[in-house]
Amino acid sequence: MKKNKKDINQASKEMGIKSFKEAQEKEEAFKSKEPEIRNVLLKKIVGSVDRYLDFDGQFKLKKEFPKEKLEHIRELINQGKQLSPIKLYQIKDEYYVLDGNHRVAVANELGYDELKAQIIKFIPSKKSLQNILYHEKSEFLNKTGLPDSIELTAVGQYAYLIKQISDHWRYMGQNKDVFVSIEDAAIDWFKSIYKPLETIIKKSNLIETFPDRTISDLYVYITFHQWEGRRKRRYGIGVDEFIPKNMERFREKVSEIGEPELPNMQQCITAFIFMNIKIGKELRIMERLFALNEVMEIHSVPGDIDLIVKIRLKRNLLISDSELIGQFNNDHIRCLPGVIKTQTIITKHSKEKNKS
Repeated sequence: MKKNKKDINQASKEMGIKSFKEAQEKEEAFKSKEPEIRNVLLKKIVGSVDRYLDFDGQFKLKKEFPKEKLEHIRELINQGKQLSPIKLYQIKDEYYVLDGNHRVAVANELGYDELKAQIIKFIPSKKSLQNILYHEKSEFLNKTGLPDSIELTAVGQYAYLIKQISDHWRYMGQNKDVFVSIEDAAIDWFKSIYKPLETIIKKSNLIETFPDRTISDLYVYITFHQWEGRRKRRYGIGVDEFIPKNMERFREKVSEIGEPELPNMQQCITAFIFMNIKIGKELRIMERLFALNEVMEIHSVPGDIDLIVKIRLKRNLLISDSELIGQFNNDHIRCLPGVIKTQTIITKHSKEKNKS
C-alpha cells in the first residue's frame, strides 16, 4: 500500500532530527578542522548537537516547548536586523547545529534556501567505502576548487580525474604565454571537456544500462579506455565516431560544433537472424517473435533455413555490437522451445526505400 505525501510528512515529523553524537560515533569522526564561515543550504542541516529532541523531522519546534525565542527571531528578521552566523558541526555532507537551532527553524518556516554559518568539520576515520570515497572527493575538491557535482562510486577514480586536469594544465601551459594555475586549468577542463561529454552521455541515456553507477562513473569509464592508449578496448568501436582518441582533440571538436549540436550516441543496429526450427513449430515461434518490439520483419522460407528474422536494437556503445546481439539472441530467441540453431549477420551498410 502506497503512502501519500501527508503520511510521509507526518512520519518525518515524528522521527525528529538527527543527533550529532550518534552520527559522530557511527562515522568515528573525532578529528576536526579549523572553522570556516560560508553559506550552507538549509536542506543539508539535518540535526543538532544538543537540541535534537526539541525539533521534529522538518526542523519545527515541537508543541511542548516554549515559542518565545522563535517569535523574537521572527520579529528581528521582519525588522530587517542582521542575525549573527549560526554555528554548525559538519560530518561529510551533513550539518548539525551547535548554536542557532531556532534561527534554522525560523529560516525553514520563512522559505530560506541557505544561512551563513561558522562551520567546524569533523573528519570520519571509519574505514568504510563511503568514507574512503568522501576523503578522495574532499581531496579532489581542495586541489581543483571545482563545484561539488562530480559523484564517483569506485575508489581511485578521483585520482584519475586529477591526472586528466594535470595533463590539461600542462597542455594549456604550452599554448599560452601567461601563467595558468591548476585551479584555472581545472575550471577550463570542467567547462570544455567534462561537461560536454557529460551532456553526450545524458543525451544518449547510457545511464539506463548502468543503474548502480553515476554519469561521472561513465565519464571515467569511457575516457579511461578512450584516452589511455595502452588500454584494451572493452566497448563498441562506435565510440570513436563521437569521442576522438585524444582528450585535447575532443575539446577542439566540441568547441567546433558547439553545445546545442553535441551528438547523441544512442543509435540503432540492424541484424538478420537465420533460424532452424523443429517441424511444426514455425508459426508459433513467428507469433512469439513478432510480439517483440525489436523484431521488424519475419519471413518463413524454403530450404536449409526456416525463418529469417530482421531485428533492430538500440546500440549500447559501451559493449560491442556482437555482445549486444548475442545477449538479445540468448534472452529472446534461443530460449524458445523448438529452436534448433541460429546464425546472425550484422549489416555493414544499408539502404532502404521509402514505403510511402
